[in-house]
Amino acid sequence: MYKVYGSAKSRAFRVLWMLEEIGEPYEHVDVGPHSAEILARNPSGKVPVLEVEGTALTDSTAILTWLADRHGKLTWPAGTLERARQDAALHCILDEIDAVLWTAARHSFVLPKDRRVPEVADSLKWEFSRNLDRLDKGFEGPFLMGEKMTLADIVLVHCLNWARAAGFPVEGENLPAYGKRLRAREAFRRVAALVPR
Repeated sequence: MYKVYGSAKSRAFRVLWMLEEIGEPYEHVDVGPHSAEILARNPSGKVPVLEVEGTALTDSTAILTWLADRHGKLTWPAGTLERARQDAALHCILDEIDAVLWTAARHSFVLPKDRRVPEVADSLKWEFSRNLDRLDKGFEGPFLMGEKMTLADIVLVHCLNWARAAGFPVEGENLPAYGKRLRAREAFRRVAALVPR
């Protein structure tokens, strides 16, 4: 059984959702970043951490990729052209969506107050909208990779939810409906029930 450390309101949501989608049992340890439980497993203090056979795996995307490869689910096989396209989509999301949201969070509440630059928010919202618009226009559906759901969908939908919660507009002809459709999945809803209200 896997053990997932991290609050469901963090990027640990991605790992929990993945495990629900692929039907693997897990134990969820609801702890925040820099807690004693996390620091004992990840010196950076960041969540999530996935504990597997006494080994701590870190970084949500690395964990998702490892789980997908290990179980042969929500991914294309390594070495295929489809996998190269999947990896390109995933890295695009991380560079152009996730990184913008993370920068906004850092300048809102993560960094010490004297290191925050609140004025960057408008620029980040502009960049987010521009990047999301490009992604929306290239979307063919029903999933990012066409007919097959992959771990890239988990990361993107998590980012879309994060954006909405942070006050970033999620607009376009395709992605708002796509996000709504994936949020209706039973696996997503089971994890969403773990998020503190």
